[in-house]
Amino acid sequence: MALKKQRIAPQTGAAFQINAGERLRITDPDGAQVCDLIAFDRRDTRHALSSGRSIDYANNIYLSTGDTLYSNRSEPFFEIERDDVGRHDFLLTPCSPETFALLYDDAPADHPSCFMNLVENLAAYKIEPDQIPTTFNIFMTVGVGADGELSIERPRSKPGDCIELRAMTDLIVGLTSCSAEKSNDGSFGPIDFEVLRDA
Repeated sequence: MALKKQRIAPQTGAAFQINAGERLRITDPDGAQVCDLIAFDRRDTRHALSSGRSIDYANNIYLSTGDTLYSNRSEPFFEIERDDVGRHDFLLTPCSPETFALLYDDAPADHPSCFMNLVENLAAYKIEPDQIPTTFNIFMTVGVGADGELSIERPRSKPGDCIELRAMTDLIVGLTSCSAEKSNDGSFGPIDFEVLRDA
């Protein structure tokens, strides 16, 4: 049963609540579009999703079906139950105004960014900018060379591909349709999400 269904327009974001046991389905309707995800414990927003803990406990930088996304207090936030793509990034921070100033030669000063979209949407939950850590970058393909150099590649998601995560505790979730040209193969599309409860 769908409790919430929404389309995130290109280069924008959303924030909402999800209860323990509910599923979050994130779909790429057009293909090759990244979605940044972050989550906070509703009881204490200092308790947040952690890239470092999740990668450490999985012993893998590429998290997929069967893996757990952990918090900074080593508590499970999400279980990945379905993953049509199997390749996501948990290394890079959300793109920000500084990203475009430092890494894009011709970006305008008002270029949309995932960080600012998260800041603006999570403000309703009194989450401050400095609380936003590394996001789980769904559908983003980042290669790691033998020398440690990173390469951003075209997302592998095809139209209609999705990932489903089951919430393990009551959460505040922030999502974006990523704003960085390099992450999305030079174009931008929407992201769809649903909050589902088993019948």
